[in-house]
Amino acid sequence: MVFDRTCAALSRAWQAGGLLYSALGRLDARQGVSSWPEALTWLSEVRAGQPVEEIQFWGHGDWGSIRVADSKLDVGALEPGHEWNPVLARIRDRMAGSDALWWFRTCETFGRAEGHEFARAWASFFNCRAAGHTYRIAAWQSGLHSLRPGDAPHWSIDEGVPEEPTPRKALWSSCGAPNTIHCLRGRIPPSY
Repeated sequence: MVFDRTCAALSRAWQAGGLLYSALGRLDARQGVSSWPEALTWLSEVRAGQPVEEIQFWGHGDWGSIRVADSKLDVGALEPGHEWNPVLARIRDRMAGSDALWWFRTCETFGRAEGHEFARAWASFFNCRAAGHTYRIAAWQSGLHSLRPGDAPHWSIDEGVPEEPTPRKALWSSCGAPNTIHCLRGRIPPSY
C-alpha cells in the first residue's frame, strides 16, 4: 500500500489506516510518499523477486487521474516515452497476472468518461484488475467498481456526478449510494 504523506490531516489518517490494515494482515508492506517517482520506485523494488498480488493507493484523485502532492498521474504515463513509463513497466512485470489487483482508494478516479478511459488503460497496461471509485470518499466509499483487462466499464459515466452545468467535483459518498463499502472493508465485493 502506498499513501500520500504530504496531506496534513489525511496523511495521518492514511498512515493509521495502513497500520491497522497491516495488523489485520491485509497488507504486506506500506509506504508514505511525497512524489510519484518515490512511489513508483518503491513499488518496483519492495519485496524484490516476489510477484505482486495487490497494490492499493490511498490518496487524492480526480476524474481519470490520481495525485501525490501536486503531481498528477494519468493515462499519459502509460505511453512509451513518458518519463514514468519504464518504472511502471517494471511494476507491471511484477504483477501476478490477470487476477492481481490495483485498487485506487481515491476520490472519483473512475468517474466520468475520463475515469472510464483511465480504468480501461490501467487494466490493459498492467494486465490486471483495476478498481476505483466514482464518488468522493471518506469513511463511506461509494461508486466502487473494478475492471479486468479487455472489459468495458459497466458503470455510468454519470455515476457520482452532480446534476449541475459544469460539475467540478463528484458527490460525497453515502451508505445509500451505489457500490458502497466502509473504509474498514479490506476486500472488494465480487459483484463490484
